[in-house]
Amino acid sequence: MLTSLVSDHLLTMKQAKNSLRKPSRTSGPERQAGLISAAASLFAATGFQGTTTKEIAKAAGVSEALLFKYFPTKRALYAAILAEKAQYSELRDAVEEAAKKQDDTRLFTLLASYRIKKGADPTMLRLLLFSALEGHELSDMFFQRQYRAFHDLLAHYIGKRIESGAFRPVDPLLAARAFFGIIVHHRLLHDILGLPMHRSYEDTIGEYVSLFLGGLIQPLPAPKPQVHA
Repeated sequence: MLTSLVSDHLLTMKQAKNSLRKPSRTSGPERQAGLISAAASLFAATGFQGTTTKEIAKAAGVSEALLFKYFPTKRALYAAILAEKAQYSELRDAVEEAAKKQDDTRLFTLLASYRIKKGADPTMLRLLLFSALEGHELSDMFFQRQYRAFHDLLAHYIGKRIESGAFRPVDPLLAARAFFGIIVHHRLLHDILGLPMHRSYEDTIGEYVSLFLGGLIQPLPAPKPQVHA
């Protein structure tokens, strides 16, 4: 019995030593995700041109050679960041459903609340600003992946509502850009510049949507004056 206990103890100690000696290896997808996360943080802090592949590899805890194995260029890494961050299928489905029901308030609220929310990650907005200021081709890639689809969707919806007489005649594309301009300006003030909000997120979004729709909705015709005999 004692011999058995000693043997079990020695086996347990050996297994523990082996586990310390041979740490679990990071899988390819995990390492790739770590590289994307490290690159996104650095690009958002110092820009595309101000970040080196050596710095990205160091932040991710890998060699520069291994970084190039997964991403041969910084451009490829940037594209991977956009592909990972631009997951909008659920939002698109919800927006399209609201469009079918012609639920103006819900549609505009969905678009605003996706960006204006507590704990919103400013990384993507900082990436957009850096790519535009640095004037490289990635700014167009960013716009196409992050904003173009919803600009076009909203412009199309506004156009349809104008045709039905629900909205007053305006330029649909300019109107869509104006609404997204409200969202971006809000994020610049609060997520980038750190201006404190004086109202809750829900109240703020409701006010933005109300103000914007108030300028779009076609006013009802004034009642005709009654003629008394």
